[in-house]
Amino acid sequence: MQYAIVEIGGRQFWIEKGKYYDLNRIPTELGKEIILNRVLLLKNNNEILIGQPYLKTVKITGKILEHLRGQKKIVYKMKPKKKFRKKQGHRQELTRVLIKDIKID
Repeated sequence: MQYAIVEIGGRQFWIEKGKYYDLNRIPTELGKEIILNRVLLLKNNNEILIGQPYLKTVKITGKILEHLRGQKKIVYKMKPKKKFRKKQGHRQELTRVLIKDIKID
């Protein structure tokens, strides 16, 4: 089994080949190839490579499938005894990326 831990947009993801992931919005066109090069860890069968901080020899290619919006989150603020209530909603802009290949140079 081959997997990698990658840093994308300040968050870390466990990435496997052939799966798709919802990341923060990446401002590119649909169907375009992207390269993820901030690889923190790679497990290739029985071999584990750890970056300090990143692995420079590993490149992960992905394809942008769609741009979408996440589930609605409710933000509710209230101050007791002051009659202050504020209810807001938020939907995060996301990009769905399909991981095509994990290459080691």
